[in-house]
Amino acid sequence: MTQFNGRTQICYGENAINNLEKLTGRHAFIVTDPFMVKMGFTDRVISCLERANISQSVFDKVEPDPSLQTVQKGTVKLLSDGADLVIALGGGSAIDAAKAMMYFAYKADPSKAKPQLVVIPTTSGTGSEVTAVTVVTDTEQQMKIPLIDDLILPDMAVLDARFTRSVPPSVTAATGMDVLTHALEAFVSTPANAFTDLYAVHAIKYVFRYLLRCYRNGDDMEARQNMLLASCMAGMAFNNSGLGVAHSMAHTLGGLFHIPHGKANAVLLPYVIRFNSFDVRDRYRTIAKKLELPCETVEQGNESLIEAVRWLNSQMGIPNRVRDLGIKEDDFQTALETMARHAMDDACTTTNPRRPSPRDIRQLLRKAY
Repeated sequence: MTQFNGRTQICYGENAINNLEKLTGRHAFIVTDPFMVKMGFTDRVISCLERANISQSVFDKVEPDPSLQTVQKGTVKLLSDGADLVIALGGGSAIDAAKAMMYFAYKADPSKAKPQLVVIPTTSGTGSEVTAVTVVTDTEQQMKIPLIDDLILPDMAVLDARFTRSVPPSVTAATGMDVLTHALEAFVSTPANAFTDLYAVHAIKYVFRYLLRCYRNGDDMEARQNMLLASCMAGMAFNNSGLGVAHSMAHTLGGLFHIPHGKANAVLLPYVIRFNSFDVRDRYRTIAKKLELPCETVEQGNESLIEAVRWLNSQMGIPNRVRDLGIKEDDFQTALETMARHAMDDACTTTNPRRPSPRDIRQLLRKAY
């Protein structure tokens, strides 16, 4: 049986933030980071909540790649505040942290109703506003831990492009390539279906149409809004279909060497397309055709797509080799076995169209380096 799930209410367009005034609840627990507070974005959320007569408290200690320790601190505060509404404001880190806090708070006392979860993304990348996935970092083991559970699927997503206007070009590039990786991996994953294909293809087209516009002109609000939609659509696709080994390797590469997740995906993606190309046959060619790339044969379509991804990277200053991310060769070689083991254990590997062996992962990482 094939199925597609989409439970999150999606609010987008001009003044989408005003949908917060329609919320019901007693107390909102806002999870964010210091930058969002400094920019005044948190105040805008609070204003909407006040108009809805909802009290609020703020946890603004989220760091990039949120740690288990941060999640623990936030969970304790969430429980002590007695919040029945959790609002995530920020990029992937704030959203991941909020999801994990809400999950552990509910598990600590399942006799109480699960708090509503509202997500306001300020980057166009993770798609976390519509997924049942979160990732936290175990700093002791130096690895990222994915948590997958329908409990953490957000109830509402607010896609207001004004919150993405301050994102610098480098972050726009990395998060945008994360969207592309989500969509491409969802399209070729083993559980892909007619519905996930629709969202994935549309997201891929939007990335190639709007990402460079966002990168070159951060005030291009049409491009900003459509990249938010692309991120959301890619999230809906992979939440139902799963991902692949680009994400598996990016998780361990980021955990060990602190490489931004989107940038790691961007570098690894062309190598993974080539690795998968024999097994998926026409799937990559289909994408090449949708993008109006040369694709008279399957092989030409595959190569065209690889070159298109590399071109997009090069236009935004993203390197095409792992070594150019500042990782020393000795450190890379020392970590190779650990990275291969972590990638094999990663949940994303199970839905990759070509089932890799540890040797395959090591070879992929070496080629990418």
